Amino acid sequence: MAAGKDLEIGEGHAKKKKLIIIIGGVVVLAVVAVVAVFMMSGGSAEPAPAEAGAAETVVATDPNALAAKGTAMYVSMPRPFIFNVPGASKDRLVQIKVQLLVRGSNNEETAKVHIPLLESTLLRIFSASNAEELITVEGKENLKKKALKEVQEALTGVAGSDVVEEVLFTGFVMQ
Repeated sequence: MAAGKDLEIGEGHAKKKKLIIIIGGVVVLAVVAVVAVFMMSGGSAEPAPAEAGAAETVVATDPNALAAKGTAMYVSMPRPFIFNVPGASKDRLVQIKVQLLVRGSNNEETAKVHIPLLESTLLRIFSASNAEELITVEGKENLKKKALKEVQEALTGVAGSDVVEEVLFTGFVMQ
């Protein structure tokens, strides 16, 4: 009789383990299914931090400005710009990664179509600078302003409007 009781306790314990394993498997499958649904939905519910900040700034200053200008979008240049600049003691090698802030999908498409023109214009402006200018924060800001002006002029000539709102340096290395 004692042997029978031990056998029943062991069987009950095995049933609990099976039940726990089955419940655990169901929970894992449910989590995987939820993750798959979110990944296949095409995006997250939260906007990217840069886009959210830009939208909040425009809304805070003028609620109708966002609707008039369109959503902030970023067009990445396909390659970083790598060029030499003269310096006082030696020439320097510079690498700049650039993204362009545009408003609305029409401007985004226009900028993407004219990427070769944009790359050529930016490389011409960047390579005309010198190392002493690029070392300082003010020099980098002046370079961004000059690049924005030239890019807008180039795009106005071919597209008929200022497509780019801002030139952003997302990477800057000077050796």
